[in-house]
Amino acid sequence: MSEATIRHHTIAQSFERGQGYYRAGSVHSLIQRGDRLLARVEGSEATDYQINVYFDQGGITRATCTCPYDYEGWCKHIVAVLLTCLNQPDRIEHRPALATLLASLNREQLETIVQNIANEQPEWMDAVEVQIALLTQSKTQKSQKAPRRTTVDPKPIERQVKRIINRYVEQWNDEPALDEIREIIQKADKFLEQGDGNNALIILGAIVRAYVQDWMNLDGSSGESGAFFEELDDALTEAILSAELTTSEFQQWQKELKNWQKEVVDYGVDSFEMSLTALQQGWEYPPLQEVLQGNITELGAWEDEAPDFADDLAWIRLKILERQGRHQEYLYLAEAEGQTDRYLQMLTKLGRSQEAIALAEQEMSTAGEAWTLAKTLRQQGELKSALNIAMQGLSLGGSNHYGLAVWASELAEGIDLEIAFQTRLKAFQLQPSLPDYLKLKELAGHRWDSLQPELLDTLRQSSSSLHAKAKAAIFLEEGLIEDAIATVTQLSSYESDIIHPVMDAAIAHRPDWVIENARPRAESIINAAQAQYYHHALNWLRRVRAAYLQLGQQEEWHRHRTALMQTHTRKHKLVAMLQQRDLT
Repeated sequence: MSEATIRHHTIAQSFERGQGYYRAGSVHSLIQRGDRLLARVEGSEATDYQINVYFDQGGITRATCTCPYDYEGWCKHIVAVLLTCLNQPDRIEHRPALATLLASLNREQLETIVQNIANEQPEWMDAVEVQIALLTQSKTQKSQKAPRRTTVDPKPIERQVKRIINRYVEQWNDEPALDEIREIIQKADKFLEQGDGNNALIILGAIVRAYVQDWMNLDGSSGESGAFFEELDDALTEAILSAELTTSEFQQWQKELKNWQKEVVDYGVDSFEMSLTALQQGWEYPPLQEVLQGNITELGAWEDEAPDFADDLAWIRLKILERQGRHQEYLYLAEAEGQTDRYLQMLTKLGRSQEAIALAEQEMSTAGEAWTLAKTLRQQGELKSALNIAMQGLSLGGSNHYGLAVWASELAEGIDLEIAFQTRLKAFQLQPSLPDYLKLKELAGHRWDSLQPELLDTLRQSSSSLHAKAKAAIFLEEGLIEDAIATVTQLSSYESDIIHPVMDAAIAHRPDWVIENARPRAESIINAAQAQYYHHALNWLRRVRAAYLQLGQQEEWHRHRTALMQTHTRKHKLVAMLQQRDLT
């Protein structure tokens, strides 16, 4: 692990805040047990945040935190923990893994421990009961029909969905409403996990019933309220294929699905086709039955040409087959429907890794398929095989080559440093970034002196606007202010997140450029007379002011500011903003 690795897995803001937590000494109780690190970080809440970091020989495989952060990359608390491990490794307290601690105990001793913990922490019994239920369920035949449970009342759920939609009417953003409805969908998911498709279907039916009636009341400015029907269709399909329906229930659901289709088609939404097909086919559809028995033809699980949603429907069926432990049928269906990555993944999960690897060499056609298999092999502890498959994937077609190259490089750091270097170089060539540049510097060793000029020249020659952020960040890292200026001079003001850091660095070196570039950007916003954007203009003007001061031309800045206030004297909001202390 290195700082470059941490940077790669987080956004700049989280990394900077994590640094602050690390420097403030907010990380407590670093305990390593086997391949798991547990830590506590003091944050804004009364109780510490709990961090779990999982790793293997190839590095970190997963990191979690109890904070509510739900954006890109690792949160600031995880960053703080990893920076502490990196810079103060002596703070890590090494303790035996749980399996090691329990290995020498007999049944009576284990029961005593469980009883004592339950007495000290009564709420812990809930977790014990769940685990017992899962273990008991895993021993039963998955194919046996589960007994019908108490039926969920759909009315409160319908009312809840209606309240959610009404709460967000005309709020110019439908995403918060959809997120709350997704939380209700998760309740249906829990029933599916327990094998209760009927109650899951009742919950989903209540959600869809209310949503179909009121969804047009959402503003829909994000464009997601109509697309949300696809998520509902997916969820309904899985519940339908997991349920045990009577003839009357089948007829009722068929009627409802067709009615929902009619209601939304007038608004240009074409949905519920997959769930309706799943209802009509069930598991007794003759072509599907042939496939599940191993009789596979070119048509797969279809009588005629497969519909557009065939891959999605196949994946939902595969999830159910895996949940029910019907692994051979899973393999048959995956093969028939061309789900190569999932076929290979299941072989690996079943302990047939060598078979999967041999088949992968013949069947894999995309980097994505290789990455899926490589991840599964890593989960099974077969790191070298995972790395070999990942390397093969980099030469295949499809997409995901950058992500696969970074993943392979991180894995290889614990196995083969030369492969780690070559795959990171591949990643940088595909998609330059500052974290990858810093990682290459770390991995290159004595080769850096010759490699660095090549990388910088490549960046200078790149005309892709997609690389502008990486180019500017790398040039600033190396103190190449002129190169950074050349990168951002012609960028649109909408890319201020790239331009501002360059200007801040250039104030001491090229204040004249800052003035020449920032002044017209500010004035174009002001002249447009859109008050809601004045704060952007002021951000440019603050840099203009700093540049004038750097040149010792404070009076020139005052004249410019005064001229702006006089020219736009009727723009009262702007004039008030220009009177702020940091602009005087």
